[in-house]
Amino acid sequence: MRNLDIKDSQTVVIKLGTSLITHKDGAINFEYMEKLTQVVSDLCERNLEIIIVSSGAIGAGLGSLHITKKPVTIPEKQATAAVGQGLLIQYYEKYFSNYDKTVAQILLTREDIVHRQRYINACNTIHTLLEWGVIPIINENDSVSVEEIKFGDNDYLSALVAGLANADLLILLTDIDGLYNAHPSSPGAKLINCVDEITPEIKNCAGDTQSETATGGMITKLQAAEIAMTSGINMIITNGNHLDNLYRVFKGEQVGTLFKAKDHYLRQRKHWIAYGRIVQGELKIDEGAKKALITNGKSLLAIGITEVVGEFDKGDLVLITDSGGNEIGRGLVNYSSKEIEKIRNFPSDKIENILGYEYHEEVVHRDNMVIK
Repeated sequence: MRNLDIKDSQTVVIKLGTSLITHKDGAINFEYMEKLTQVVSDLCERNLEIIIVSSGAIGAGLGSLHITKKPVTIPEKQATAAVGQGLLIQYYEKYFSNYDKTVAQILLTREDIVHRQRYINACNTIHTLLEWGVIPIINENDSVSVEEIKFGDNDYLSALVAGLANADLLILLTDIDGLYNAHPSSPGAKLINCVDEITPEIKNCAGDTQSETATGGMITKLQAAEIAMTSGINMIITNGNHLDNLYRVFKGEQVGTLFKAKDHYLRQRKHWIAYGRIVQGELKIDEGAKKALITNGKSLLAIGITEVVGEFDKGDLVLITDSGGNEIGRGLVNYSSKEIEKIRNFPSDKIENILGYEYHEEVVHRDNMVIK
């Protein structure tokens, strides 16, 4: 299938959109969930390790509470999600038990990914569950998340989960067949079978969702694809209304749109740096530093920094940009923004005299940096 090699013993993340799990009024689509659990159980019997990232908590909560409009305020969203999360896992447990499968609910917040130890704990939990033959059911913990630390949508979350689980394949099940070269309803719109790189032309193909309950759209799916591809993970967008598509994928058939993993990809720590952390500031650099980072694989030194943007602390994640504002990379800083403001444009051997204490030669060490 477009050079996608499907093997046994692979780890696969399947993300389900809200429009699949719930009806338009928010009520849970029991018929769909029953069929889904049957297909996933079949795949598990083929020695595949399956992780499910399930949307639908807020939608399920709306249906249970007989609320017709999507909540707007954070307390309303959190309360609705608190009701819906319990319903979702209850029915996942019910339907998977028909096939002697055990499930485990994992609710994540952005802070679980941002903090390195919590990130590692999440990795270890998922891997242990898979070793035990348990199917992890993952969702954002909307009942406690606030806007500043939300993942934004489950497309993004599913790509992060695929990275921390070292998955081989990410499948986004949605209500359309894949990525089209124009809006799917436009005359002459054609399905794009395979994407090797997220180019500006590919981004122009994306449109946003009109769903009352979903938060994602094709734009967020392309963002997820970029994370997956740079993490060495193949990703497929396909129509989840036809669950036989999952069987077809593992038969090697051409289904939906395949986003091919890059040959040179980010290892798990670099993946965490690039996508797990929240950017807190920006360092602008000169052309000499840009060449040192991109061409020569060097660390970022103070002498090459021309401007400090924002306020941040030691250990925070910052963007590294060139004189034109283009992102060169991102990394974890060894100094606070106030310290870097004092030492920028100076050679490393002057830093101790300027700051008055022992120093790091590198502002951002190469091991803590991801170059685009």
